[in-house]
Amino acid sequence: MDLELLTIGTELLLGFTVDTNGAEIARALAAIGVRVARRTSVGDTPDAIRDAVRDALSRTGAVLTTGGLGPTRDDMSKTVVAELYGMPLDFDPTIWQELVARFARLGRTPAASNRGQAEVPRGAIVLPNRWGTAPGLWFEGPPGLVIMLPGVPGEMRKLVEHEVVPRLAARSQGGVIRSRVVRTTGIPESTLAERLGEIERDVAPLTLAYLPGFDGVDLRLSAWGLPPDDADARLAAGAGLLRERAGAFAYGEGEDDLAAIVLERARAARLRLGTAESCTGGLVGGRLTAIPGSSDVFMGGVICYSNELKTSLLGVDPELIAADGAVSESVARAMAVGAVRRLGVDLAVSVTGIAGPGGGSEAKPVGTVWLAIADGAAVEARRIQIPGDRHNVRVRAAQGALALLDRRLGER
Repeated sequence: MDLELLTIGTELLLGFTVDTNGAEIARALAAIGVRVARRTSVGDTPDAIRDAVRDALSRTGAVLTTGGLGPTRDDMSKTVVAELYGMPLDFDPTIWQELVARFARLGRTPAASNRGQAEVPRGAIVLPNRWGTAPGLWFEGPPGLVIMLPGVPGEMRKLVEHEVVPRLAARSQGGVIRSRVVRTTGIPESTLAERLGEIERDVAPLTLAYLPGFDGVDLRLSAWGLPPDDADARLAAGAGLLRERAGAFAYGEGEDDLAAIVLERARAARLRLGTAESCTGGLVGGRLTAIPGSSDVFMGGVICYSNELKTSLLGVDPELIAADGAVSESVARAMAVGAVRRLGVDLAVSVTGIAGPGGGSEAKPVGTVWLAIADGAAVEARRIQIPGDRHNVRVRAAQGALALLDRRLGER
């Protein structure tokens, strides 16, 4: 079954409110095999709502709307859709009494405008809203299927779970829409695509999407309309193939956090970790300490933004800085070695770079970052070039440092 989503509210178009409802509804419907074919947002005007609903019904025959069911004058969605179906509005005393009782429990009295929320299009099914004041509505007839829900996220979520999903699931033919995500880092999207080869052909009928972000490129496999067991088996096999071809660049699945994976690997190897950070200003340590229980593995870090602190806290030779610059392989190596010694840890990673917007040169443009990792016996370093603004450079540099830790731990 295909269905379109229509989110109603001028605040969405002005950018004052972010539409989180659409994503939540799409995930809930996919679990029962309903595909969201299109998402549209319109303002609180009758013509815009009428045209959007009519167009959606002409394409898929089914639309779910959120918003416009409140008591104020700009809440006109119900009236517009009722007119499309030729259904007059009838006052429902039962809904009104429930509304009055709800207000009484809150120590309030409903306003005259709230009476409009008790008006129901004749022939529509009321979806009881036990979590708010505006009930949902279910229209079905020659124009098609329209499901109307309030825009308040908490109310919408409960109505989807308890009223919408059970009704749509009863119509399902048993197919599901499911996805599985493999996470990669440290490799550009185009290079990753070349590495994966003819992967789309090899995982068919699954589909593959590349989702680049600050942390790397996520690879999302999706199964469409397959029986649950078949979908799960194909997704597991496809994810395995993606991880095999991505190699060391793949670090997890789903919502896996690279920092949590690093901590778990260090914990299993009984190693203590430390950091030495310049341009990232503590972002690496912040990522690690955001994970509960990290204190048994992560001992601490040194934020040495100035050259003087690199020398006094980490023991970096000032002549090294004078000769090669603070952003250099030699200084990154010295920072990592110094962190191992000064923090008394088994493994330390260092970051030094030019986050911008100024400070770059032809030899070392903005986005130049040196990473190094050291233990008691060896040290290695690598240079990465990160595009984007200051925030982008710093966040990706921190992810690069975690990736370097992860790969070193994976070699043990």
